[in-house]
Amino acid sequence: MDQIHLMNVFVAVGEEEGFAAAARRLDLSPAAVTRAIAGLEEQLGVRLLMRTTRNVRLTEAGQRYLDDSRSILASIEEANEAAAGVNSAPKGNLSVTASVLFGKMFVMPCILRYLNEFPQVEVSALFLDRVVNLVDEGIDVAVRIGHLPDSSLKALRVGQVRRVLCAAPDYLARHGMPQHPADLLRHTIVAAAGISPRVEWKFGAVDDPTLVRLRPRLTVSSNDAAIEAAVSGLGICRLLSYQVAEEVKAGRLRIILADYEEAPWPVHLVHRESKFGSSKVRKFIDLLAEHLRAHQHLQ
Repeated sequence: MDQIHLMNVFVAVGEEEGFAAAARRLDLSPAAVTRAIAGLEEQLGVRLLMRTTRNVRLTEAGQRYLDDSRSILASIEEANEAAAGVNSAPKGNLSVTASVLFGKMFVMPCILRYLNEFPQVEVSALFLDRVVNLVDEGIDVAVRIGHLPDSSLKALRVGQVRRVLCAAPDYLARHGMPQHPADLLRHTIVAAAGISPRVEWKFGAVDDPTLVRLRPRLTVSSNDAAIEAAVSGLGICRLLSYQVAEEVKAGRLRIILADYEEAPWPVHLVHRESKFGSSKVRKFIDLLAEHLRAHQHLQ
């Protein structure tokens, strides 16, 4: 059988975790899918799948082969697209990820413009406040805030943000303006972080930081909730500058302890290393990079 066809079938079975679901996805009969997997395992001389009456699980060799097959199939798609010409219209599915607020504020406007400009493209947007693995979750483009670890991924710097402390003018009028990070011990703290009885905030230079351990009055798991609490006058919160930029501009929040801020964090667009340039990815990166580099909140 054709090797590319076998890989496509195997990837579908591995991702759907079942033969029937893979058959529906590929518009094949279940028998054809079964024959393809049997032929692939016979060709490779290794068991790729463990079958039970309820589901299908990948073996260790199967998981490695699934990762490699995804990479090979993606390269083939991109090579075909490159051969068709760099100016060919983007088509297919593009997957993008960013944090929730960043995605809402900056990425969604570009996605809508991109979809209007290129009608043959479908976009899957994953906005989560966690780091998404591009390879494991099949993501084409990610926005990363902060310093990047060494990896085989390509990265394009598009701006920077700061970690800032802020509070409502009403709160500061009632409780006073902190002059030093240690003053925060006498203030009400709102933390946007994992649920923990204490938080540790770092200030100043990387090589000589000031650390303050605080017990928040309110700890929430979303930045939106922390902003709402701070605007209401409950206490002081720490967020990224772009997240509170509009509230600061409108006077609903004030930046405090600006002289003690850490160095700005870079903002990058990250995408998977590839021998070929996919026009759907390339054109989206060009559009998003232009938009982000021009935005006042990311300077």
